[in-house]
Amino acid sequence: MTRARRRRLIRTRRTATGLALVGAISFLAGMTDATGLLLTGDFVSFMTGNTTRAALALSQGNLYHAAVLISAIGAFVLGNAAGIVIAHVSERRIFVVLGCVGLVLALASLTTVQGLLLARFYMIVFAMGMVNAAVEHIEGLPIGLTYVTGALSRLGRGIGRWIIGDRHIEWTIQIVPWGGMVLGAIAGAVLTRQTGAHALWLVAIFAMALALAAMFIPRPLQRRFNQKPAPHHSAIARGK
Repeated sequence: MTRARRRRLIRTRRTATGLALVGAISFLAGMTDATGLLLTGDFVSFMTGNTTRAALALSQGNLYHAAVLISAIGAFVLGNAAGIVIAHVSERRIFVVLGCVGLVLALASLTTVQGLLLARFYMIVFAMGMVNAAVEHIEGLPIGLTYVTGALSRLGRGIGRWIIGDRHIEWTIQIVPWGGMVLGAIAGAVLTRQTGAHALWLVAIFAMALALAAMFIPRPLQRRFNQKPAPHHSAIARGK
């Protein structure tokens, strides 16, 4: 086997592993978003929708709902930040991030007291922010896990470039997070309608199962799915 062919095989395996992981995590995100929406009436990962709904609430004078949604956006941002920090300090990045997501969702599942339902909403949103740190790119191509607007935009732009003559087809991988989100949302909606708030437990268990499955992904490969922070001296050099 030639060196070039061996490199192609390794790249293909990395890409296949990454896409399987992205599809599974997007499925988790779809389940959680559908369950959260049915239980709370608001999105737990679609912050574009929550931004628009917060603006509408403000325009209607509904300050309470606007404050709830703006706070949810803040929780989502903090979840993303926490996920990056956890991924940075962990050897088994994907396992630890998904494990933390599962723990937060399990804690949210336990929060059933009427006075704590808003806290449950924020915990679910925080978990959905955190999960984005599990996989940030596949072979240099950016991937969104809890939202598909970016994926669909990249897909559309790829189609446009193909029409005008660019025959690269890497953009086709963007269909994976969208498909995972759709299937997960269907599963989440069915589970929630059949089991009510207990569906959150099933979502948490699925997150834990994904975390355990990620243990079988070699650590060097896990690191390839996450962006590395730029060295401080490089950032200073660029500033000059």
